[in-house]
Amino acid sequence: MPTPEHSLLGREVAYPAHYDPSLLFAIPRAPARGELGIADALPFVGHDRWHAYELSWLDACGKPLVATATLTVPATSPYLVESKSLKLYLNSLNATRFDSAEAVRSRVAEDLSRSAGAAVGVGFGLPPCGGEATDEAICIDGLDLAIETYGPPDPGLLHADAHDDVAETLRSDLLKSNCPVTGQPDWASVAIAYRGPRVDRAALLRYLVSFREHAGFHEQCVERIFVDLRARCRPDALSVEARYTRRGGLDINPWRATPGIAPPAPRRDLRQ
Repeated sequence: MPTPEHSLLGREVAYPAHYDPSLLFAIPRAPARGELGIADALPFVGHDRWHAYELSWLDACGKPLVATATLTVPATSPYLVESKSLKLYLNSLNATRFDSAEAVRSRVAEDLSRSAGAAVGVGFGLPPCGGEATDEAICIDGLDLAIETYGPPDPGLLHADAHDDVAETLRSDLLKSNCPVTGQPDWASVAIAYRGPRVDRAALLRYLVSFREHAGFHEQCVERIFVDLRARCRPDALSVEARYTRRGGLDINPWRATPGIAPPAPRRDLRQ
């Protein structure tokens, strides 16, 4: 079974000179989900939306073209795609000739779908970049509280008022975790929309900060947050989306929600 240690992550790698789909490295989702008590029947729907800012290829005459792209990997796929391998793969297109932009889009979709084990959506362009002024979510980062726990993630910090049902969206820009291979920091804003017992905001902020020294991939962190909130606070409906800042020309935006909830509108944060 491939593990992050077998990937190119954290290694010095030569710039790819030719198109090479074998650069894509798939990581099974099952082991991390097993640690959370998730079996084959997923308790959520969702996707991992990638924004690719550095995409280039040659046209039929050898002229370079550039584009941006949005990639959507379903949460039901058996594999996630490791980010450095995706960067290297996209770079391998730089010196490759294609007859049309559609040929590029089709080739990338085919290769990513094969790697993830499920159909991956690929489209040119990026969603709009929205500012905080347009965000209806309530930011909890201004709470005045002492924090002493920075890892591992502690679901015991979470609690909710079973006698006070609400529907609200809470947001924090303080989510930070670390790459499980290189130890480098990953930064994100997270939005938690729910309906049900009122979540204690101070407890939630302490819980999110407890990821600060945690080693986990973006997708795995969001699934952990979803599972812990669902188990500890028992919402009737729950949606968790994290928008991670860009690294290597890519940012990842995992979203998980209880079935029946529509996906959040695609957008980028100012930090992305």
